[in-house]
Parts: sequence; C-alpha cells; structure tokens
Amino acid sequence: MYMLFHFNRFHEAAFMGVSNEVTGRISKQYNNVEYYFNLKKTNEGLVEENKRLRNLLEEDFLIPDTSSTIMVDSFKVDSLEQYRRYLYFPAKVINNSVTSQNNYLTLSRGTAQGITKDMSVVGPTGVVGTVINVSKNMAIVMSLLHSETNVSASLLKSGETGRVEWDGNDPQVITFKNIPKSAQVKKGDTVVTSRYSTFPPGQPVGVITDIEEQQSSNFYLLKLKPLTNFFNIQFVYIVKNLQKDEQDALEKATHKPE
Repeated sequence: MYMLFHFNRFHEAAFMGVSNEVTGRISKQYNNVEYYFNLKKTNEGLVEENKRLRNLLEEDFLIPDTSSTIMVDSFKVDSLEQYRRYLYFPAKVINNSVTSQNNYLTLSRGTAQGITKDMSVVGPTGVVGTVINVSKNMAIVMSLLHSETNVSASLLKSGETGRVEWDGNDPQVITFKNIPKSAQVKKGDTVVTSRYSTFPPGQPVGVITDIEEQQSSNFYLLKLKPLTNFFNIQFVYIVKNLQKDEQDALEKATHKPE
C-alpha cells in the first residue's frame, strides 16, 4: 500500500483526498467539542463587549437641556415700551403615561434650568399640561389627560368661554363644558385656551367631534379630540409667565378679606 500510494501519482492523489476529508471531519468535530466547552467564556466575552458598546451609545446619556427658545408674546404699555409676558423653554419628554386615569409626563428640565411649579406646558400642536413637581434636572407634568384637569378655553371662531376636563376614560376624547346653546357651534370647530387661562391664550386644545344638547341645561356638552398626540409626544415647551407674580400679588391684595 505504501509503495502503491508513494510511487503512483494517481493513487497518491486519491489517498490524500480521502485522508484530508477524514482529517477535516475529525478536526471539525474536535473544534465543535472545544467550542462547546468554551461557550460560557465566549458568551461572557460577548456580554462584556455589548456592555462596553452600549455604554458608548449617545442615546444612553441624558443631558439636561440648557438652551432656551424665546417667543415674544407681549402687550404695549405705551407707544415706546413693551413688556415681555411669556418665555418658552424647550424640553425633552423622557417618560409619559396615557392609559391611566391620572396621567403624567417627565421632562428633562428642572430648577437648574429655570423651571418652577405651576408653569404651563405646550407642545408643537397644542396644550400638554401643567408642571406640578420639580427637581434639579427634571420636572413632572400633570397631563391634560388627568382627572383633575381644568383648563379655561374658548371657541376659536366666536370666543365663548368654558372649561375643558377629562373624564378619565378615552384618551382621544376630552370634554368642553359651559358653552351656551346660543353659541354657533359645529363639528370640526377648534377650541383654544382663553385669555383667562394659565396657558398663553390661543393655544390649540382640541377639535369638536360631538355636540350634546342637554335637555335640563342651557349649555352644550361638547366632545373634543385633543390636538396633542399624547401617544407620540417627544418634545414640549415649558412656558414661564413673567407677569404671573405681579398679577397674583395684585389679585390677592384686591380680594383680601377685611
């Protein structure tokens, strides 16, 4: 056999082919066994590598917003002066609930960035809620979808004023109350914040989807679809009323009991 395979090229080639195939199969099986016994070590290495890469991801870092966008909403005192009324701070939504009876949002701005309690919050398309708690770099907002919501609002076309509430059921439906039946109301009309609201006036609230005429009342019960999409809200504006303290002090002094 040795002489046949060694001195005959044809037989030598055939033998080497079979030999290589057998050796390759044995090596493959050996490597499979070795890989099996080293699998735990390999997995641990992959876990460590994934941890290192994940810790480098940009979205894993939360940096408090330090920018501010200023939008002028003012009234003239005389022909020469103007006093700014509202200051807008952009903020990122980092947590949000929609399906509870009382819903809240968490924003990436806090006292270190000039945010205080009772500031109103609006989004690109409408009213969002009110700040109710603040830490150094975060703020908690009571959503428009909250059982204690009470927003002063008006019909955009005619100006009649009522209040917006939420019954805690459907996040796609809020209620607009105290609009007299004498008002010209139709489906598709827009409702905005009123001049009496804690929000800047004219902020979109919702669109009328249903009109209920209550028999025992002189007012409509209007159903609205919120113009803010609370299922996909990512950025908002926190609004600071620069004249709030002056107004509160004056009203408190005026209504002070004797």
